[in-house]
Amino acid sequence: MKTGVIESQGHKPSMPVGALRPSASGRLELRAAAIVFDGTRSATLRWLGLIAPQADELVVDVLWSGISTGTERLMWSGDMPAFPGMGYPLVPGYEAVGQVVASDAAPDRIGEIVFVPGARCFEGAYGLFGGAASRLVVPAARAHTIEFQEPREGVLLALAATAHHALAGGDLPDLIIGHGVLGRLTARLAIALGGDPVVWETNAARREGASYPVIAPEDDPRRDYASICDMSGDAGIIDRVLPHCRHGAEICLAGFYSDRPDFSFPLAFRKEMRLRVAAEWRPEDLDAVIGLVATGSLSLAGLITHVSPASAAASAYTRAFTDPACLKMIIDWESSDA
Repeated sequence: MKTGVIESQGHKPSMPVGALRPSASGRLELRAAAIVFDGTRSATLRWLGLIAPQADELVVDVLWSGISTGTERLMWSGDMPAFPGMGYPLVPGYEAVGQVVASDAAPDRIGEIVFVPGARCFEGAYGLFGGAASRLVVPAARAHTIEFQEPREGVLLALAATAHHALAGGDLPDLIIGHGVLGRLTARLAIALGGDPVVWETNAARREGASYPVIAPEDDPRRDYASICDMSGDAGIIDRVLPHCRHGAEICLAGFYSDRPDFSFPLAFRKEMRLRVAAEWRPEDLDAVIGLVATGSLSLAGLITHVSPASAAASAYTRAFTDPACLKMIIDWESSDA
């Protein structure tokens, strides 16, 4: 398919929309400034052509995109295990919030603020997950309308849906491991659904400020946890948590593990441990968390700690992946001079 321009259908967005704006003729360029990884611990900003939209697709100008410190860190460093759609150069990102600026199929959606969990619309680069760009072409069904008071918090919806998916597969956890953004969202969701979890966190700075107990693992005397949800990505976590579990406890592995998870069988045997893996979220998980946010049952506040323009992508990604004080970094495409 060819890149070029498409009609913006005469609609003007209600708010500014980043580096690529309609020309005086009302036409939109089919290219985007995109974050690109090459697997060598670097992130660069490049112009990429976009594949022309099909009849059922929307053009979205991105306002904010999030940086995931799990899977994206592995893509950035080149340590990502074999994964469908993987290859370099690669556009990362599955946490984008933007505004619909063009659509043949749904002109009534132009102007909507939407959450987009990635795209595969780039020429000359793999899109895994493809959301870290100033403009995206996506199927209409993948653009989820949000009406949040703080719309940039919508970048957290993918992680919230991931947490919901982990909780939906078993009993509500009485222990959550890891107090990064995913762990915090898991704890908030568990409480919203009626749970009362304890959280383990090894980083003392990340144990502060929560309304639920967050403790160092070595300070926990309990030996009766029945449902454990690991969000840490620590491949050796099973051996560490088993002494704190009761007989028949279930451990859910819901992080992403670059190393091979393993455990000592004799202790697992004596405990008759059950093991569950939670993978990607499903549409029903996203619908559920959007509903919980809308009713006020789930708060996304206080989780975004750093904001960077796309023009400073290299330093933003490095900081997101290496600075423990950076809980959640987002890219602000509006402030970019790309």
